[in-house]
Amino acid sequence: MSQEAQDTQEPEAPHLDFAGTTPYEDYVRADVLTHLQHILSDDPGEMVFLVTTQVMELWFTVIVHEWETAAHALREDRVPVAIDALKRSVRELEALNASWKPLGQLTPAQFNSYRSALGEGSGFQSAMYRRMEFLLGEKSASMLVPHRGAPRVHAELEKALHEPSLYDEVLRFLARRGHAIPSSVVQRDVSLRYEPSAEVEAAWTAVYSGDPGDEAARLGEALTDVAELVWRWRNDHLVATRRAMGAKAGTGGSAGVAWLEKRARKNVFPELWTARSHVV
Repeated sequence: MSQEAQDTQEPEAPHLDFAGTTPYEDYVRADVLTHLQHILSDDPGEMVFLVTTQVMELWFTVIVHEWETAAHALREDRVPVAIDALKRSVRELEALNASWKPLGQLTPAQFNSYRSALGEGSGFQSAMYRRMEFLLGEKSASMLVPHRGAPRVHAELEKALHEPSLYDEVLRFLARRGHAIPSSVVQRDVSLRYEPSAEVEAAWTAVYSGDPGDEAARLGEALTDVAELVWRWRNDHLVATRRAMGAKAGTGGSAGVAWLEKRARKNVFPELWTARSHVV
């Protein structure tokens, strides 16, 4: 065949005939995903709310995977692997936070048109989001209670409750590297909420006062990127809720905006923020 004929030859068409489902469907399970939406009202906005919430759940799942990967790598002192996982999670958190865009413009009338379809449903009941919070050190045994009727989910949450959080693994790593992390922190009951420590703050101050290229310093900055985006997530949630329902009580019996305001004031990995005031 001449070069000219080769240049003008039609590109080969993709395969169209498969014995069963397509390989794409077999891998992605798109048919399952796109048939999970069962709206309960006549309002067209409910589909947007439902799909956006389901997308959030998928991002929660990916982020939990990244943070568990990072925690496991830190247990084995594989800091580059942990930092890579944390950096991936930053991009994923940015995508998660963008999920508020379709919901952030809801007027009270629009939200109220299908709010009753939620019943007692509320985002704080999300088991995967709870696993995210546990990995951040926000442990609470009481948050297992809503999941007692789902044995598999309850067992996964109970396991996560009693495992070291991502931050626990970070502080244990710092201790192994010779930083002055007190034994009371290293050996703490990891099923309890992490509480800030002056000694841990001093250790981070020392890290940030040293070589900025040191693994501990780079790890600290990766964690700070994560913490900043978690804070933005909480604030975007607060703003979207305030816009849609004002100061009304939240679904699921929460205090609504007041509860979200309290959450938004809390720093993730707190000493990473307070230590910065002491670096000279």
